[in-house]
Amino acid sequence: MADVNRGNRPLSPHLTIYRPQLTSVSSIMVRITGIIALGAALIVVAWLLAAATSESAFDVMEDLLDSWIGAVVLLGATWSLFYHMLGRLRHVLWDFGYCLEVSVSEKLAIGMFALATILTALVALVIC
Repeated sequence: MADVNRGNRPLSPHLTIYRPQLTSVSSIMVRITGIIALGAALIVVAWLLAAATSESAFDVMEDLLDSWIGAVVLLGATWSLFYHMLGRLRHVLWDFGYCLEVSVSEKLAIGMFALATILTALVALVIC
């Protein structure tokens, strides 16, 4: 029989009163960085296609990637790859039943951001 008492059920919290937790923001960031990683893979494919087609196409891609815009894009892609990798490692820990407490999960979220930034800085220092 259909539920006739629909008006008396509580509603879900609205987004304006919901305070995102650190772990939920980190989870959303892992998804976003996965999409950015796909974009970075497309850049690598475009670079390889340019190298395979002609010298002038390769020169255009090299000029684009060597510009300051290309450097910013590649730096952001590097950070997103590290963050996404660390997020996947966090999920492996969770799959094995480790680090499931809220306080530990929040520390992992902060650590992921910090470690991704440190690893990106190290890569930038080695490349430059």
